[in-house]
Amino acid sequence: MAGARSGLVGIWDRPFINLEPYLELAQLASLDDEICYALAQVGTSYTGGSHKAMGIVPPSLADDPYVDYGQVIRGFSEKEFATFVSLGNDAGAFDPRRRHEYEFGEERDHPLTREQMRFLEFKHGVYFPWKVFYELIPGGYWSEKSTSAGKDFTREARLYFPRTVAFVKSLPFRELGRCTLLGLNANDHGTVHRDGEPEDQTAPDHFITVCPRGNKRLYLWDEERQEKTHVDGHAYWFNDFDYHGVEAAPFFRYSLRVDGVFEPAFFERLQRDHAPQGERASSS
Repeated sequence: MAGARSGLVGIWDRPFINLEPYLELAQLASLDDEICYALAQVGTSYTGGSHKAMGIVPPSLADDPYVDYGQVIRGFSEKEFATFVSLGNDAGAFDPRRRHEYEFGEERDHPLTREQMRFLEFKHGVYFPWKVFYELIPGGYWSEKSTSAGKDFTREARLYFPRTVAFVKSLPFRELGRCTLLGLNANDHGTVHRDGEPEDQTAPDHFITVCPRGNKRLYLWDEERQEKTHVDGHAYWFNDFDYHGVEAAPFFRYSLRVDGVFEPAFFERLQRDHAPQGERASSS
């Protein structure tokens, strides 16, 4: 399930980079007003819920009690499978006798519909951590999240989130590949996972997380030391190939994540301020 390395990799030997000194964040309260008002009106989806089946959770949490939809779907009988696909977009395309040949969910051939997610939650007890997920710039597959080719803000995002769109455009990116809002309901937690194997990584992916209220309570998990490093603040960059999760809280929390490629001058400034001297000459 997990790669050989399970301690924190970080960025330039740091667990994360606090980006508050590098960004203009005076309008965050205004963005929070707009985002909350807009989220009350637009359609949102779920995300997460299959980290165990994807093999991206730490070994120490692989047997926690939170039900994973990938594991549930793999265990369906023919009758259960037929009921499940009846809530999808093209139930007739699936043969229950061949149910083990199909892959459902994120990064799979057959994305889940909202009806299927709610059924998995209601009937089979699946835990979807992020129950408010909204794409301002749809990013496609995870491997494509840093490239801007063929992507833009949706018409709905421009209509309901104009100040947020303008803010994202002002961020120091050479390319914008993905922009999403991720929200956790009261008392929910973000399950610990990582977005890739550190052994496969040549350099941390470029992205900025903005938490307008500064209350998300993200943390990095060091599997080797069995300890958390909390990432507090309103804007930060961390290595998403490190295990990370979000603490539960008695209120709704959300963040804005923007993926792409940093402007060279911005990256060089971060590198100059944070990288060990021997690494400052190299660039991503």
